[in-house]
Amino acid sequence: MAGPTIEGFVGPTPDMQDAILASPLLGGSLPADAERHLQKAGLTYHLTDVAETHLRAAHGLAPDHAAVLIALYRFYFYKGRLYEALQIARACIRKALQENVLDPDWRDVRAGDAAFGEWDALVPRFFLFSLKGYAYLNMRLGYFAEGRLAAEKLLELDARDRIGARVLLDVLDRMDVDDE
Repeated sequence: MAGPTIEGFVGPTPDMQDAILASPLLGGSLPADAERHLQKAGLTYHLTDVAETHLRAAHGLAPDHAAVLIALYRFYFYKGRLYEALQIARACIRKALQENVLDPDWRDVRAGDAAFGEWDALVPRFFLFSLKGYAYLNMRLGYFAEGRLAAEKLLELDARDRIGARVLLDVLDRMDVDDE
């Protein structure tokens, strides 16, 4: 279900998805039936209703598995169904907070709470990418204050800006200048 990159990276890469499928930290192994539904969804992506039926079936079988959540996120995002993608981004954040054993409110997470600066730390990186998707979607949907809060939190946690929060903040800053 690959799609174009919008404003830089907006979600987990295919490599990250493969790592998530193999990671016991992010839901363990995906049930075979759920994996088959994800594969069928990818093959029928052009048939929106069919692909979504497979994604919903995978979600029913493994509702908290990161691979299923990512597949749903990417499907809704690239189909332009941004409100639904935002709901899935929230679910990804909840999953990542839980797996990282972080405060249940992303606003209260601090840089030292997880290995956010270590690129190979898959679980913290999943949280960062989820937060970026959440920030971006809020901006696209006109929830600029929430998008800014999430992007600022992302930059606080990822001080080297490997995930790309600065791009989102620059867009918001340009909008503020244009409004003046």
